[in-house]
Amino acid sequence: MRGAEAPERRGAVSVPRSLDAVDQSIIEALQRNGRESFRRIAASVGVSEATIRARYARLCEDDILQVTGITNPLGLGFEAQAMVGIRTTGPPDSVANEIATWHEAGYVVITAGQFDIIVELLCGDRRQLLDLTNRIRALETVVSTESFLYLELLKQIYDWGMRVRHDTLSAAEVR
Repeated sequence: MRGAEAPERRGAVSVPRSLDAVDQSIIEALQRNGRESFRRIAASVGVSEATIRARYARLCEDDILQVTGITNPLGLGFEAQAMVGIRTTGPPDSVANEIATWHEAGYVVITAGQFDIIVELLCGDRRQLLDLTNRIRALETVVSTESFLYLELLKQIYDWGMRVRHDTLSAAEVR
C-alpha cells in the first residue's frame, strides 16, 4: 500500500523558516566541527544546553540542518561519478521527481539554462553509469542527456556558513 510507505528522503531542499542568531550560531558551530558538544555551543552562545538541544532538534526536523559524515566517494570504491545534464520536451518536474527516488542520484536540481535538470550520479563502475544514463534516456519526455564524467575530485566542502541578511541587521551589528 503506497500511502503507508515512509516518505522518501531528499535532504534539506525546502524553503526554510527564518532563523535567529541562536539558530545561526548552532549551524556555524556544527559546520566548523560536526562533533562539537551542545555544552560548548551553549557556552559560546550564552544560552542553556537544553536550549541548544531543542533548537538543534527543531533545525533537523525542519530540514534546515543535517549533520553527517562527508566521505570521499573514490575512497569508498565508487569508481564512476558524473554530472548529467538532461533536456526534456516539457516541464521537467516528473523526470526530476523520478530520478530523485534513485539511490545513485545524490543531487537533482531543476535548472534554467542549457539543461532542464542536472543530476549527480555516483556509481560503482562505468557500466553502472552507462546503465543509469540509458535509464534516464528511456524516461518519457527526455530528449537528450550530456554526461560529465568526473576525472578527479579537487574540492568538496560544505562550510559555506550562514548567509548574512543585511536587511535584518540592527544598526549596532552593521557598525
